[in-house]
Amino acid sequence: MQLHSCNYTAMSTPSDHPAADLEASEALAKTPCTCAMLRRASRRLTQAYDQVLKPTGLKLTQYSVLANVAGAEGRSITALALLLAMDRTTLTRNLRPLEGAGLIRIASGPDRRSRAVEITSAGRQMLEKARPLWRAAERSFRRRMGRKKAESLRCLLDAAAVSARPEA
Repeated sequence: MQLHSCNYTAMSTPSDHPAADLEASEALAKTPCTCAMLRRASRRLTQAYDQVLKPTGLKLTQYSVLANVAGAEGRSITALALLLAMDRTTLTRNLRPLEGAGLIRIASGPDRRSRAVEITSAGRQMLEKARPLWRAAERSFRRRMGRKKAESLRCLLDAAAVSARPEA
């Protein structure tokens, strides 16, 4: 029984361990688990973006949080966690190194229980340094994937995020 007809060789790039890549691709081709396949792709993409962002000292996860803090200035940690589809505890753990590096500031929110996240001037400077590198990684992926496939993937991922949202 064939589950799908993906052409992995047309979409993959060679690595230092082509036999292991082929073996992993074949194993995933046999699994009906969409989540496992998505997580594998996510790990590969994250590794590629991390490599490009290396000169800044930021990981992709940190860049993403920093960029979202800049775009959602003064939001509470809870509101930012909802925006990023992260639980509050995980976001707080991701904010600590950015705060420690002086890239963000966590201030008092509108009430005593809430905390607002703000980007600092050092954080804005870091974003200016990192954004062109992130754009290069994004362009590289879209070029290698193909513009139409990359756009389709973005649409599918958006639909998947909405579809996977827990029912209330």
